Amino acid sequence: MSKKKFLFTSESVTEGHPDKVCDQVSDAVLDKVLSQDERGRVACETYVTMGLLIIGGEITTTAYVDIHKLCRDLLKDIGYNHPKYGFDYHTCAILNAIHTQSPDIAMGVDAGGAGDQGMMMGYACRETPELMPLPIMLAQKLCRKLADVRKKNILRYLGPDGKAQVTVEYTDGKPGRVTSVVLASQHTEEVVDKKTDLMSEEARREIIEKVARPILKGHMDKDTKFYVNQTGKFLIGGPQSDTGMTGRKIVVDTYGGSIAHGGGAFSGKDPTKVDRSAAYMCRYIAKNLVGAHIADRLMVQLAYVIGKAEPLSIMVDTYGTGRISDDKIVSIINDHFELTPHGIIAELDLRNSDGKRFRNTAAYGHFGREEEGFTWEKTDKVKELKKYVK
Repeated sequence: MSKKKFLFTSESVTEGHPDKVCDQVSDAVLDKVLSQDERGRVACETYVTMGLLIIGGEITTTAYVDIHKLCRDLLKDIGYNHPKYGFDYHTCAILNAIHTQSPDIAMGVDAGGAGDQGMMMGYACRETPELMPLPIMLAQKLCRKLADVRKKNILRYLGPDGKAQVTVEYTDGKPGRVTSVVLASQHTEEVVDKKTDLMSEEARREIIEKVARPILKGHMDKDTKFYVNQTGKFLIGGPQSDTGMTGRKIVVDTYGGSIAHGGGAFSGKDPTKVDRSAAYMCRYIAKNLVGAHIADRLMVQLAYVIGKAEPLSIMVDTYGTGRISDDKIVSIINDHFELTPHGIIAELDLRNSDGKRFRNTAAYGHFGREEEGFTWEKTDKVKELKKYVK
């Protein structure tokens, strides 16, 4: 019987991408609030364009947040520290348009209910040690590497804005070689060839050698194709070239398109918003179930209505890899995991912030990063769950 093959692609973006700048600003505000007031309510949205950053949304808190200083400090840390990048933390305008949360929403949330309606998804699989899909993990790591070589002055001509895209060949559902890699990174004039007015071939090769090969070692072969700044050059980047908004990279934030997405964004939302907290719980559930070998691949969906604590529905899909029935898995979830907003917040310790906890989630993915201290990445229930597959 012939083997079934297909290609699957995921992408990521660097912390200097305009949308990710906005996600980080919104989550930096959340961190600042929670570090002073763990009961603070935050629903913060950010918009950025050429020379201008706008923050809006609803915040109810006893905390004090110096919005202008917070934004400038964060932009500096990302790397927008010079006019040559088209956006400069020294000179950009900042507009604060924040107000308090609607009392109609607060009434239901105060009673322990969900902060919104909607459905949330979580996923885990055995493709990587992180129990994440391989394409998105490679894309995230490539973008982190772009930022790393820039900040360490290994490739000092790179700017903060950038993207990566990875295509993996699957055979009978299992990932194999990387067939192609796309890297786009903002850069300065110093690597533009004066004869062609394009990025020099030497700089392209250097990006492949310093960024791509160290990350893709063991996954690529002689036929892997590389596309670096395929238009020719990437001088104009960041907010100078493209507007950014909070919540526009929801697939980058999650599983790279490997599963359906509930639709809700994460950044800028305190944990009473189930868009965020329940999606984290779904990942926690899926990772522990896959870690316990109850399935090799598993997706969990939870659904909520505003003002009600218990989920309206729980659904699992093991894609034919389950060692027990899906109905039994749903029963296990009900018995072993907290599914009310208060229970999720307590189980995953979501009210605490060290000042950077949620901002750290806002670039390079919310999942697959246990080393970052993300509590939803723990596999502390694996031992008790293994008894169900004996």
